[in-house]
Amino acid sequence: MDTHFDQLLEFPCFQTFKVMGVAHERLPDDVIGCLQTHAPGDYNPTIKPSPKGNYHSVSVSVRVTSKEHMELIYTELAGLELVRVVL
Repeated sequence: MDTHFDQLLEFPCFQTFKVMGVAHERLPDDVIGCLQTHAPGDYNPTIKPSPKGNYHSVSVSVRVTSKEHMELIYTELAGLELVRVVL
């Protein structure tokens, strides 16, 4: 992943990751589990269903320490089975 996060942000900083995935009870736990592996913390996700209820968005603020750390989190979240998009 070749991003310009290091030119746009001053690290360390907090970044909100919005993860959209299949509306399944396991989605928030999968997202938080992934974050705990790469950025341990006490997370309080915000979960919103899509209008038809087929998808959920999980928003979480995470302390990232570098461009590489942020890219790793994006990559790992996008690789989760239930996840469709990471913003």
